[in-house]
Amino acid sequence: MFIGHFAPAFAAAAVSRRAPGLGTLFVAAQLVDWAFFAFAAVGIEHMRIDPHATVMVPFDLYDMPYTHSLLGSGVWAVIFGLLVFAILREKIAGILAGLVVLSHWVLDWLVHRPDLTLAGGNTAYGLGLWNYPAIEMPLEIGITLAAFYWYIRSTRGPIGQPLVLMALLLVFQAINWFGPHPTEAGLGLYLQALAAFAVATFFARWVGDNRRHKRARDWR
Repeated sequence: MFIGHFAPAFAAAAVSRRAPGLGTLFVAAQLVDWAFFAFAAVGIEHMRIDPHATVMVPFDLYDMPYTHSLLGSGVWAVIFGLLVFAILREKIAGILAGLVVLSHWVLDWLVHRPDLTLAGGNTAYGLGLWNYPAIEMPLEIGITLAAFYWYIRSTRGPIGQPLVLMALLLVFQAINWFGPHPTEAGLGLYLQALAAFAVATFFARWVGDNRRHKRARDWR
């Protein structure tokens, strides 16, 4: 799952005027993947390319206890939530940011083959929807578009920037699904993933800076 991870970010921005900015929520949505690819780059966690891993994604994610275990994701969620609270001095913002971080594990559980653990170890979980494109593709696009629509309906501001953001996300997803798959795992792949997250976050911040929640007190 790629752009589907941003659905909770849109939903959190829609649900409360006290939510952190959309750019911050985009960081939260992919925080554990930011950490995973950074850790993989320095040899702390590991993956390899296996064309038979799943039908849609050739990633054998065999070692990622610090980022993609439920415990690890929970720790990242608490740290990020506390950081947002410390900066914004707003409890709701911290809670929403932490929940968006934690949503990553839940959404990964839907699509990954069993490679997600609760706290490391050998017992792994995952429903494996990456083996069923006819289910996974409409599910991912559907939840993203539904959350995006909720965000648009709950905020005010120019419509052009959000449409540019969504077009960018859809292009990224099309490349992810239909572009050539990598033949080996390495620094180039990890940097490519981090660059995609950074570009999406940049545009999300641009959108968030130009829209306000309809219940925001400072809206004019």
